[in-house]
Amino acid sequence: MTEKDDFDLHLFLPYLLNQAAEESSLAFQRVYKSRYGMLRTEWRVLFHLGIYGRMTATEIGQRARTHKTKISRAVQRLAERRFLQRTPDESDRRSEHLELTHAGLAAYRELRQVAREYDAALVRDLTADESATLRRLLVKLAG
Repeated sequence: MTEKDDFDLHLFLPYLLNQAAEESSLAFQRVYKSRYGMLRTEWRVLFHLGIYGRMTATEIGQRARTHKTKISRAVQRLAERRFLQRTPDESDRRSEHLELTHAGLAAYRELRQVAREYDAALVRDLTADESATLRRLLVKLAG
């Protein structure tokens, strides 16, 4: 006879966080994918440059906690679509500085507004205190 397994996968925090993240990002994904043909890493690169301004791919990867090859592919695709421009670093030829172009900035501003509205919709059924607590705890867990 087998022993009853009392491990509840649906309450296992890493599983639950992943499920919540996937579910909460699907509608926003439809927006940036349908309007701009972007993938997840591409919109994250776009937002980092929109928020922080000129950065290197390495800096974006560190802030976004994303592997350098994914960032590199995203930068390449955004450059091909003329959403960002690359400027070689004069002191380190292996590095380049990235900045949004006018088209990239326009895309960022549009998606930023959509993101704000989507974020508000996600927490619509929470009280202000619940929303603040959720954000504070997720920031703490993200470390």
